Formats: sequence, structure tokens, C-alpha cells
Amino acid sequence: VQLQASGGGLVQTGGSLRLSCTASGLTCGNYGIGWFRQAPGRERELVAAIGWNGGPTSYGDSLAGRFTVSRDNAENTAYLQMNTLTPADQAIYYCAAAYSYMDVMAGKLVYWGQGTQVTVSS
Repeated sequence: VQLQASGGGLVQTGGSLRLSCTASGLTCGNYGIGWFRQAPGRERELVAAIGWNGGPTSYGDSLAGRFTVSRDNAENTAYLQMNTLTPADQAIYYCAAAYSYMDVMAGKLVYWGQGTQVTVSS
């Protein structure tokens, strides 16, 4: 089983990135998916979560207006669209899978991706 997070990179303040999380060895549609991020010296935090069928969705504090989580189960991939990025968003972003949306929210993650770096220049 593998989750491959990709799409990170360097972007200027106010820019956008779209992260992808592609699953192999599991049927993505059977799992809730969470996006997390961790900046140096800070604890990992939940960015967004999405249920197995595209809903429900949930976002970290103050992110709902800028970030959008989605999924394409036919492609075994989940996405995180990030707009109006600021240096505060700079972190390593991880995707993870759980047996349900509620398990994602409870932190009961089963599989983790390797992370993708997001760097926002001021």
C-alpha cells in the first residue's frame, strides 16, 4: 500500500498550488482521506478531510475559504487545491487514509504518504 503526495513546490505569496494524493495497493474510494501539514518546530495539524464518496468535508481553522479538498475515486486520487497562499502555509504536506471520515477526524490514520514540501516566498 502506498500513498504518493505530489504537487508541492515554491510559490509566491498569493499564489496557488494543487496537491495530489494517489493511492496504490488500496481502493481509495473505501477510505476517508486527510491532508495534514507540519512546519518546522510545530505540531502536525489537520488541513482538510474528505469522506469516501466526496463528503463530508472539513477544514482546519481559517482554511475553508482558501483550501478545497476533493477526490476522484476512479483515478484513486485525492486533491487539495490551495489558493491565496501565505508564508504561514509553508510546511510539508502529507496525505493519509483512514477507514472512514470520522476516523480521519479522530486521528485514526492507517496509511500515510511521504509528504510534499510547500514553500511560499514573501
